[in-house]
Amino acid sequence: MHELTERELYQALSYAKSIDEETGANIIAQFQLEQTALAETIFGIFPDVIAEQNPEMSYLFLDLCFDVLCVFQNAFGPLPSQDTMDYDWLEKQSMLLDAELQSLVKDRDMDEKIRGKLQNRFLQRSLEDNPQMGLINFMNAAIDDFASESPSRVSAIQITQTMIFIVIRLLCNLYSHANSNTK
Repeated sequence: MHELTERELYQALSYAKSIDEETGANIIAQFQLEQTALAETIFGIFPDVIAEQNPEMSYLFLDLCFDVLCVFQNAFGPLPSQDTMDYDWLEKQSMLLDAELQSLVKDRDMDEKIRGKLQNRFLQRSLEDNPQMGLINFMNAAIDDFASESPSRVSAIQITQTMIFIVIRLLCNLYSHANSNTK
């Protein structure tokens, strides 16, 4: 898996925006079938967390997740099936991300040495995992633009950007893991 060039990103985003409602519904249905646990996390759990701060931002998040999913499928091919993955792959990914993200929450009670190590690991893994920074930057800009339209949305910017980052990172890891299993 490689970092998308500006041109590749633009083409993949154009593809995502050009999809009609029926095709979009089929893409979501296929995703839920192929990656049930990941789909439930992305389209069920994450929006609920965002909705606690602002429901409108959770709807934006769902739209952006669809775009991200389409970008990955357009740029890197069909989504790997959960049947070809290790059974506990998503659980391991979630536990690791949870610990790392908890270290970023300042008011979370945590030993400072452990916090520092987890933050360093999070930063290191984020850089090593080929995080698709162009896509992340585009999504963050879309979140900022949408939030700027209403003061009530501003409080949910950080959580929405964090969740979209996690979605992109999970999909990067999913494709990388599937590619390493086929080699």
